Amino acid sequence: MPGDADLATPARLMGEPARAAMLVALLDGRSLPASELAVIAGVKPPTASAHLAQLVEGGLVTDRWLGRHRYFALAGPDVADAVEALQRIAPRQAVSSYRQSATAERLAEARSCYDHLAGRVALRLADALVAEGAIAPLEAGRPGRILPSAGAGTLAIRLGLPEVGADGRRPAVRGCLDWTERRPHIAGRLGAHLLDVALTEGWVSRVPGDRSLRVTDAGRAALAALG
Repeated sequence: MPGDADLATPARLMGEPARAAMLVALLDGRSLPASELAVIAGVKPPTASAHLAQLVEGGLVTDRWLGRHRYFALAGPDVADAVEALQRIAPRQAVSSYRQSATAERLAEARSCYDHLAGRVALRLADALVAEGAIAPLEAGRPGRILPSAGAGTLAIRLGLPEVGADGRRPAVRGCLDWTERRPHIAGRLGAHLLDVALTEGWVSRVPGDRSLRVTDAGRAALAALG
């Protein structure tokens, strides 16, 4: 019978500033090469490689080779949840430039949270789907439900909720507490699906260098139509 969780091990790995910066950079669910993570963390390549080796050994990050380059990604949604949870209780960094202010505003409006949509845009979509009766009200950290009436709702059909099929390995809906808005947005398979829809429809576009998403004119029009 296993004992209590050893919180000190992941806490030690996440507690070093360079490693923390790398984990946050990987929160958008994509794989990044060591060279890019070194720049993001502000360390030299050999130092970045040493940090990444510790993260891989500790089970927080996975690595794979593509050609001659080694790419790194978060080990899974549980790791992303843990990093997001720490962001909710961490003190905010001081904003000292227009660029930092613009990035902070984009992150609050729309960003990727591992493989799903987060920020004010995500909450607008979640609220609209709850109001339409397509999904049950969300609770942070708990599985949610796509309701039987989802196939009849205009917004649900437009967003393709009926296409989110069964998969026993992952909940269809899960409430993920948004660290900027302090309310749950949609995670799970539906959350990943909604991010794909937003990118495919051109409602948001990725911003090179961080996980914020730029809301397009088409996206603002779609959100305005929610009422």
